[in-house]
Formats: sequence, structure tokens, C-alpha cells
Amino acid sequence: MKPIVQISLDLTDIDEALETAALAMRAGVDWLEAGTPLILAEGLHGVRKLREAFPGVPIVADLKTMDGGYLEAEMMAKAGATHVVVMARAHKETIKCVVQAGKDYGVKVMGDNLGCPDMVEGARFLEDLGCDFVIHHIGYDERRGIAAAGHRMPSPLDQLREVVKAVKVPVQAVGGLSLEQAIQCPQYGAPLVVLGAPLTIDADAFKTADGDLEASLRKICAAIHSQKISNF
Repeated sequence: MKPIVQISLDLTDIDEALETAALAMRAGVDWLEAGTPLILAEGLHGVRKLREAFPGVPIVADLKTMDGGYLEAEMMAKAGATHVVVMARAHKETIKCVVQAGKDYGVKVMGDNLGCPDMVEGARFLEDLGCDFVIHHIGYDERRGIAAAGHRMPSPLDQLREVVKAVKVPVQAVGGLSLEQAIQCPQYGAPLVVLGAPLTIDADAFKTADGDLEASLRKICAAIHSQKISNF
């Protein structure tokens, strides 16, 4: 599998999300993500607008599903999403429902291990239940809260190699990575590279970052696409 660049549209305005998505596609981004803030603000309408504007482009709906798995996945699939996200901390029956909906509606399921006491076991759990991808994720609040308490902020890179070794499905690392760290993810065996807050999105205001985003993204995409995936 070649490296894939995904941009997380963690925005709250559909017009800004569409503008950012168009810029990202011009720069060489492969997948678009309807981030959780966008889904909360715009719902199915936001996913439909992305699909209308970008036919044929993979769209990840970051639902962070915890219950009602089949219906949520079905609704997003019908709106145009190609990938949906379910949480490892959900009941296994919810994960199974999302996986079944994925099969029924032709969408891929990404399982997110955020908040798992054992992140490696959480990744295995998701794969065993049929998830097509694993998102190895250290949460926004988790990182900031631990740092505010005076402790070292955790990083997905801490256990990324262990997670990659533990599963056969592709892995994506998310949560507090610097730009340099995100670009290095294929070297850890994780082919799905996410660019989002705070790399391309202002993490506190949830708006596009200042500067020449398109030129920066073009260089980032070239650096990621030129790599080979490390095997462990």
C-alpha cells in the first residue's frame, strides 16, 4: 500500500470546508475527512456537499460512533461517505453493527482506539471485529489535560510501532503530531497520514490556518507520497 494523505476538515462552516477541500485536492491530498466539528455543525448536509463537489474522492465521516452503529453508518453512506469511524470503547455489538452496515452499503470501517486502557489490545479488538483500518488516537482533551497537570504529553508515536505489529489492517496515527512527525508515519509502518489540527487547521478556533496553505500542502504531499511503507 502506498502512503495516503488525508486532510481533516475540522471546521464548523461548510463553505470554508469546501474551499479548504478544493485547495487540498489541488495540492495532492488523496482523502477528505468530514471532521467531527463539521459533522456536528453541518450533519449529513455537510457530507452531501463534499460528495457533490468531489465525486470519486474518498470521504471519511469521523462520527466517533458509540451507539446506534448501523443507522449512523447507513446514513453517512447514503450521504456519500466512503469511510466511517467507530470507537473501540463502544460495545462490541455496536462495532459489529457498523461493520455490517459497511458491508451492506459498501463503505469501509475505521476503528478508533482512543481512550483504550491498552491501546495495542484495543487495535486488535477492532481488527478482530472486522474493521478495515485502525486509527491509533491520543485525544485532544487527554493530551492537553495531562500536559496541564505537569506531565509529559502522550503521543501516538509512543506505541505506533507496537500497534502496527499487532494488526494486519492499515493503521493511521492521530493526535498532537507535529508536521514532521506526521510526515514520518509511513516509516513507522502507518500508511494513512492525517493532516489536520493543528497542522493545517487552527486547533483552538477551528478555522483554516494562516499562511500559504496550498503551497505547504503540496510540499507535504510530495514528501509523504515519495516514501515507502516500512515493514516490521
